[in-house]
Amino acid sequence: MTPVESMALVVVDLQNDFCAGPTALARYRGDPARLDEVAANTALAVDRARARGIEVLFVRFLGDAEHQGPSWRRRDRVQGKRPKCLDGSWGAEFHRVSPRSGERVFTKRACFDAFLSSGFEQHLVRSGVGRLVFAGLYTDVCVDSTARTAFQKGFHITVLTDCTASVHVRDADILRFMTAVYGAHITTHDHPDRWAPPAEEENACRPHNTPVSKTASA
Repeated sequence: MTPVESMALVVVDLQNDFCAGPTALARYRGDPARLDEVAANTALAVDRARARGIEVLFVRFLGDAEHQGPSWRRRDRVQGKRPKCLDGSWGAEFHRVSPRSGERVFTKRACFDAFLSSGFEQHLVRSGVGRLVFAGLYTDVCVDSTARTAFQKGFHITVLTDCTASVHVRDADILRFMTAVYGAHITTHDHPDRWAPPAEEENACRPHNTPVSKTASA
């Protein structure tokens, strides 16, 4: 199995309520141009992945009140938050990217982690994916939550820094954290041949349930 065959580009929550319009602008404290840049670069990353035969997986968030657990509802009530990405609304639609026929879309219902969406992990295992390449929003919330679970389940992690942005902490801080804790490979969208480290080209595609040598260091 080649690196291209075992790598998947995961586009996380690139939706209008996180990228554009009053809801996104009210929440994101940085320069709105950064969100435009992230969306544009992610669209280019999707094009490059498709051209190289890398599978593109789309993850979307729905925040309707009926999907929220008690803790989520309490937080929103205390902090005055309004539900985002309501099912069927403009805010829930993908921004600057659209899944093609046959490309998989996984839905998170009032949760951060894509592994909590129906079928996501099962699809990765069935497809023999060994490395997840992350783009989308936000780096310190849903991207990090999904990457954390992915790492613990044995998947290799890549983050495309020009295709992500953080909403609560500095971009550099969350990327440093992900590198130190998950061993994340940090790169940009424009060189898909570098989405996996050269030293791992032979092994990066090993499915996450492949046994590891007992002599390997933890």
